[in-house]
Amino acid sequence: MLSKITSGAVNGIDGYAVSVEVDISNGFPGFDIVGLPGSAVKESRERVRTAIKNSGYELPAKRITVNLAPADTKKEGPAFDLPIAVGVLTCMGVIKADSVKDFLIIGELSLDGGVKPVNGVLSIVSGALRDGIHKCIVPAANADEAALAEDMEVYPISSISQLLKGFSLNIHKADINRLFAESNSAVMPDFADVKGQEYVKRAMEIAAAGYHNILLTGHPGTGKTMLAKRLPSILPDLTFEESIEITKIYSVAGLLESGTSLITRRPFRSPHHTVSAPAMTGGSGIPKPGEISLSHYGVLFLDELPEFARNVLETLRQPMEDGQVTIARVNSTATYPSKFMLVAAMNPCPCGYLGDKRCHCTTSEIAKYKKRISGPLLDRIDIYAETPDVTYKELNSRQKAESSADIKKRVTAARQIQLERYKDDGIVFNSRLSAAQTEKYCLLEKDAAELIKAAFDSLGLSARGYHKILKVSRTIADLAGCERISADHIAEALQYRP
Repeated sequence: MLSKITSGAVNGIDGYAVSVEVDISNGFPGFDIVGLPGSAVKESRERVRTAIKNSGYELPAKRITVNLAPADTKKEGPAFDLPIAVGVLTCMGVIKADSVKDFLIIGELSLDGGVKPVNGVLSIVSGALRDGIHKCIVPAANADEAALAEDMEVYPISSISQLLKGFSLNIHKADINRLFAESNSAVMPDFADVKGQEYVKRAMEIAAAGYHNILLTGHPGTGKTMLAKRLPSILPDLTFEESIEITKIYSVAGLLESGTSLITRRPFRSPHHTVSAPAMTGGSGIPKPGEISLSHYGVLFLDELPEFARNVLETLRQPMEDGQVTIARVNSTATYPSKFMLVAAMNPCPCGYLGDKRCHCTTSEIAKYKKRISGPLLDRIDIYAETPDVTYKELNSRQKAESSADIKKRVTAARQIQLERYKDDGIVFNSRLSAAQTEKYCLLEKDAAELIKAAFDSLGLSARGYHKILKVSRTIADLAGCERISADHIAEALQYRP
C-alpha cells in the first residue's frame, strides 16, 4: 500500500514542501529511506520503528520504502520523523488516508512515542500557506510559533497516541499581545547609567534614528562597550512583519529560547574577535545563518575591531551594501537577509593611550595597527565618534543623565517621518537610501549646498562618503523635524567624519 504525507523543509529562511511517500510491500523485511536524506534523516527509521512499537503497534514484517520528494535536494534534521510515522501507520490502515490528506505534518519523535519540537517551523508553515495548505500538525511546543502564520489552522500534538485518538478538537491560536508582552518584559541597560559622554550619546541617537553604522574610538575604560550595549534601548520598536522575519531566522538557526515563540526586540549580537568567516556570514555543510543574519534589523557589535581577522572583516562589505548574503555550498545555496547596523569599537593605538603620556607606541606600530582595517570597510561607516576620558567631576555628579526612554521618543518620532516619506520606496531608514533616492530626498538649503561642496573639496571625499554625509544630515534634520537640510545639519554631520 502507498501513502503520501505533506511535510516541509527550509532553504535559507524560506520553507518548501516535501512529499513523504511511504510504501509497504511484500519482500525481504527492511526499512529504507531515499531522496538524499542526511544522517539525522537516515536515523529516523530507528526512531519511527521504536516510537510506533511503544505506542502499541508493531511494524509488519514487510519491506518499507520511504521517498522524500523532491529527491534532488538534501534533507536534514529530525522533522521528518512524524510524517514518516504517519505515512507508515496510514499504510498499515491505522490512520485513514483522507483524515491527513490536507495537512502539513512536521515533528521529531522520541522513543516513547512523544513528539518533540523542531527548528524552522514558522518558515515551513509559511511556505505551506503559499502552496495552498491551511492545516498543519506540529509539536505542541511549536504551536505558538506555527500560529504566527495567518490563516493557518494549527493542531498541536504531544504524542503519536494523541494523534491516533483525534487531534481535530484542538485548534491552536496564538495570543500575539501575550507573546509581545512576554518578550518585552526583560529590563534593558539604560543610558541614564552613563556619566558624561554627551557628544557620543548624541552620535548614537543619530545612528539609531537613521540606522547608521557607527565606530567608537577612545582610550580603554572610556565607556565604548558600555555605550554600545545600551544602543538597543533607544532603537525604534520592531513592526510585526520585522518580528516575524527575525523569528524565522532564529527558528531556522535553532536559537529560539525555550518558551519564546516570537522575537519582538531588535537583536544585539557581539561575537568574539576570534570568530571565523563562516561563523560570521553563515556556513557549515548545510548553510545556517551567521552573525550578520542573526543581527538582521538589529545591532552587530564588534568590540576591539582591529583584533578581528582581516578576512572576517572583509566579508562584511558586500552584506552591508546589499542587505543580504548568499551562501553557496556543494549541496545547496541559501540566501539570508542581513540588514544589520554595525557598531564597532576600537582603541586609537595598540596600547590604547594615543595622545597621552602613557602611550609608548611607535609611529610604525600605530600605522600597522590601523592598517588591520581596510579603507573600503571604513568607508562604509557613516558616523565616527571619539569617546573622551570621563572627568572626576562627571563621575561623581549626582545629576541624573537623560534616560533611554526620553532619547527613544525622539528616535521613534524621526523614524515615523522616514516611514511616511519612504512608504512607496520599500525602505524604512535613511541609511538604506540609494544614490538616486539620496538626490531625491536629501534636499539642501542654499547655504548647506555651499558648505558640503567646500567639505567635498577639502576632505577629499569619495562618492560614497559624500552620500553618507547627506544621509546623516537627513537624519539630523528628521530629529529636528525639518523638511529641508540646513547648513547646521551638514556641519554636525561633518563632525562625525574622521
